[in-house]
Amino acid sequence: MIDFGTDSGESGYFLLRGLNVDDLPDTPVAHGTAALDGHFTNGTLMLVADLLGSLVGYQDEKSGALFHDVHPVRGEEHRIENSGSVAFDFHTENVHHPLRPDFLGLLCLRQDHDAIAATRVSSVRDALPLLAEDQVAELRKPQFHSLYPTSFTRDTDGPRPSSGPHPVVFGPPERPFIRFNSHNTRASDPAGQLALRALTEALEDVCRDLVLAPGDLVVLDNHVVVHGRSAFRPRYDGRDRWLRRFYSLRSTPLWAQRMMHHPRVLPSMADIRGVV
Repeated sequence: MIDFGTDSGESGYFLLRGLNVDDLPDTPVAHGTAALDGHFTNGTLMLVADLLGSLVGYQDEKSGALFHDVHPVRGEEHRIENSGSVAFDFHTENVHHPLRPDFLGLLCLRQDHDAIAATRVSSVRDALPLLAEDQVAELRKPQFHSLYPTSFTRDTDGPRPSSGPHPVVFGPPERPFIRFNSHNTRASDPAGQLALRALTEALEDVCRDLVLAPGDLVVLDNHVVVHGRSAFRPRYDGRDRWLRRFYSLRSTPLWAQRMMHHPRVLPSMADIRGVV
């Protein structure tokens, strides 16, 4: 894990199997049930997050929670966030944020009934060789805007704000990084939109589908891979699919630390928008 935190390689993820996830209550059917307050998996995930960087939360998302329960919520099947059960296409986690997590982890507590729901992982370093040079050049231009994810705007009215302009691909040609959300990122001109379409197709071509079993923990480099989820059918019977998620950040800037109300919770976007 320490080596991965230093260099996540071409694939940008690793899979750890066999973690203890026993002694579970029923899968929650509503938001914010705190069903696992004090559960031993908190310690497991904090250990992993702090080996990679530092465990963090976001003030605007789930009120700064450090561990996120990922499970279907009745009536939200079609929401493009962790309460839904429809397909969730490729995305960088918190694409809009200047302090996006460097890493995120997803621990499987319980599979869906049919054991078909996959966590989909795709590396920009695998995908870019499939694109033409002019398409990559378009993706490197700071001409893209990304809407705030709905998980950050649940309690706000009106249209969702956006961040940008920003590039979708950046960094050295031989070790590129990505900032992209297929649901929320758009280009300012037609050439950019065509390049985004080509990138999406290339990411699909190199995608790895991981059907996580209980005790599997997948850790992703959020700047190298984008991830998503295949569709599944929830039953709301206490046995639905249930994952736990954490974020890890290698370094929090001093100015952000001085604005944090909790030592692990990053400030709200209202306070830091435009700073970076």
